Amino acid sequence: MQCRLGCGACCIAPSIIGPLPGMPNGKPAGMACIHLTADFACALFGRPERPLFCVQFKAEVLFCGESRAQALELIAAVELDVD
Repeated sequence: MQCRLGCGACCIAPSIIGPLPGMPNGKPAGMACIHLTADFACALFGRPERPLFCVQFKAEVLFCGESRAQALELIAAVELDVD
C-alpha cells in the first residue's frame, strides 16, 4: 500500500516517545508533529534525521483504512491498546 496523499494521520495520531528534530521529548498521541506540512506531508520524509519510528511506520490497510478520518481512528485505537 502507498501512503495516501494529504493524509498525515501517522504524523498526528500516534505518540512518539523518542526525540524528534525540534521536539526533544517526542510528541503525545493526537498532536501534530511540527514537521507535518500544510498539505499533510512529512517535511522530513527521506531525510537522515527522520526518526526511526517514522521510518518504520509503513502504510497498510490495518492502520490507514480507506480514508484519512478512518486512519486517524485506527491509529488512535492501536495507540490505546498499547497503553
